[in-house]
Amino acid sequence: MAKDLTVLEEIIGQVAEDVYNKWAIALPEDQKTEDALSALSKNAYEVTVLIIQNFMKRFNDAAEELKDK
Repeated sequence: MAKDLTVLEEIIGQVAEDVYNKWAIALPEDQKTEDALSALSKNAYEVTVLIIQNFMKRFNDAAEELKDK
């Protein structure tokens, strides 16, 4: 049975896949090994999580500032 994903998890997965595809296309053909592509996939996910977390924190901080005015 497949795990139900939250909307945020789905977004992270989709964005991570886009990042991976962009990086994989840019990688020279002679460097596209199974290990390299696996590392790209892992890094794409980690970078996506980091970027979304930073965005959400900054967005929430800005909203709090506006709310306090």
